[in-house]
Amino acid sequence: MGEIDFYDPKYYTNREISWILFDQRVLNEARDKTIPLFERLKFLSITASNLDEFFMIRVASLKDMVNAKYQKPDIAGLTPQEQLDLLDVAIHELVDLQYTTYNRSLMPKLKQNGLQIIRRYEDLTRKEAEFADKYFEENVYPVLTPMAVDSSRPFPLIRNKTLNIAALVHKKEKGSELEFATVQVPGVLSRIVELPTNGGARKIIFLEEIIERNMHKLFLNYDIVCAYPFRIMRNADLTIEEDEAADLLKEIEKQLKKRQWGEAIRLEVAAHCDKRLLKILRDELHIEEHNIYTIDGPLDLTVLMKLYGLEGFEHLKSPKHIPQLVPQLPPGSRIFDEIRRNDILLHHPYQTFEPVVEFIRQAAKDPEVLAIKQTLYRVSGNSPIIAALAQAAENGKQVTVLVELKARFDEENNIVWARMLEKAGCHVIYGLVGLKTHSKITLVVRREEDGIRRYVHLGTGNYNDATAKLYTDIGLLTCSEAIGEDATAVFNMLSGYSEPLVWNKLSLAPLWLKKRFCYLIEREKKYALDGRPARIIAKMNSLCDQDIIASLYAASAAGVKIDLIVRGICCLKTGIKGVSENITVRSIVGDFLEHSRIFYFENDEHYEIYCGSADWMPRNLERRVEILFPVDRPELKERLLRILQSQLKDNVKASVLRGDGSYERASKRGQQLRWSQKEFCTEAIAEAKAAFEEDSRTTRTFVPEIHHES
Repeated sequence: MGEIDFYDPKYYTNREISWILFDQRVLNEARDKTIPLFERLKFLSITASNLDEFFMIRVASLKDMVNAKYQKPDIAGLTPQEQLDLLDVAIHELVDLQYTTYNRSLMPKLKQNGLQIIRRYEDLTRKEAEFADKYFEENVYPVLTPMAVDSSRPFPLIRNKTLNIAALVHKKEKGSELEFATVQVPGVLSRIVELPTNGGARKIIFLEEIIERNMHKLFLNYDIVCAYPFRIMRNADLTIEEDEAADLLKEIEKQLKKRQWGEAIRLEVAAHCDKRLLKILRDELHIEEHNIYTIDGPLDLTVLMKLYGLEGFEHLKSPKHIPQLVPQLPPGSRIFDEIRRNDILLHHPYQTFEPVVEFIRQAAKDPEVLAIKQTLYRVSGNSPIIAALAQAAENGKQVTVLVELKARFDEENNIVWARMLEKAGCHVIYGLVGLKTHSKITLVVRREEDGIRRYVHLGTGNYNDATAKLYTDIGLLTCSEAIGEDATAVFNMLSGYSEPLVWNKLSLAPLWLKKRFCYLIEREKKYALDGRPARIIAKMNSLCDQDIIASLYAASAAGVKIDLIVRGICCLKTGIKGVSENITVRSIVGDFLEHSRIFYFENDEHYEIYCGSADWMPRNLERRVEILFPVDRPELKERLLRILQSQLKDNVKASVLRGDGSYERASKRGQQLRWSQKEFCTEAIAEAKAAFEEDSRTTRTFVPEIHHES
């Protein structure tokens, strides 16, 4: 047979098609009748939000390649144009399924459960129509800017992702020509308008329907021939010539403005839109026919997230999990004392993110803390971490913060934070030329009786207290000397100092993390060839690095059992004879977004386990600063292994990759139902309860003896 070429394109799935399969798995949650109704609305909203970003970045990038006559095929052997052709079909099918789900499944169910969405303003009763008109005049009309297009007024610039209403109008005089007019549906107003009812079912209508009904009030000298909502998606893939940019901050601010006006790459219009109106939109926006999506329903289904937030429907939502206290860190504890006692593993969102915030808060106030250093990629809108860092600088600590300005769609937010931190006296580093800093690390340097001690937090997720309630992530708090030395080296490198000669524990991308992963996979392969125990379990968001996949194929062919838990994109194929027969891939889509990266290598029964910020993607391993850290303490290793094993047994929220490239729900036949996310919630509650009860039992109360005088 000769040697197998593990790089052969036939062994790989195209990255973009794999992403579409992921969004379909999210859509499957919206179609799952066993899930509470409002949770299904939320999942449908997520598929729409995902698809918007996919267009603005991935589809836009492929179009740029085609325009630049770039012909190089991807790992699956497809040219950019071939990928676009496949995506055209796949995305239209996905959008059709989104709206079938909305119209046929969710709308009737909402009505049955006491919430009616009025689809068209024509369906309003007389009383409801009067309310809608009054609402328009009092709340909406003052905010609108209607725009007519004629010889003196050119076609207006339509902003990215905004919802608009296009109309054909003509002057009231006889024989006047048709003209184009448009108005933007204002994002500052709620798109969901609740109509008054006399008890019974609640009714809502979308704002665009109210505006459409009242269009004649915006163009008083005209008759409205027809009006339809439309929305465009623009190329939002920033291209920053960093070597040329003297000031990265200013360059990114300049590019952010361009994002609103990039090339239009997708047009959504209401179904049955007037052909004359559609032709004007298509010609003015330079949109090709296959990039037009006629929508039977409300444009921009991300509005369903607002619907999810309506009060009074709690019985149609899943009960919220409250992140639990960490047993090793009882309220009021001194965090540095507890870390000195033992390394602490955090499992979010099952356990609270508060210890990470508290770590920085206590460091900011502690007179013995000399310096705090941290990388920030995405933070929340009102971040307590930013406030603590600013306070630390004001308290005279040395505070160094690397704020990654190139964190996609968070650039603006991060610019604001960076400036605020600078004003507070922090030393701010604005990322690195040519690299995104995606690692999650905090270093606190503290003066103690026996000398300087370094405390480190390492994580798989961002320092964002808001997403920490929604994303599953792992964090480690340690004062290991070896990791402390490496953490110092990381920050020295980020601030412009050279790489140290030796690293103790941490592995860094883009330096040699990829080599490290390939070495660990190769080591398992050698054990398998020697007939010794060999196994790999790896959990991540995405897998599309060809060198890593080829290494996994070689290990599988040598007999290594490989179980992969990959939430999103997976370019690896399973079940190929002699190549990937020993590899399984499963994806878990549940109430929380699976975000942690955990890697297990059996190592001849002396297993090693690592966590990190990097997925197995070229961008993570070659173009980002990422950190992989080992977890060495036996009980913490066991806990991480249990997390992986629980996810491998999940048959409620897991889908398994089949040999034909499709995903199917994990089999439940003859098996006990296992839902890993629910198990972790239950476990965190039980652990916190047991620790708290034990704590209250060990609390001593001293009762003074009272002498009664006779």
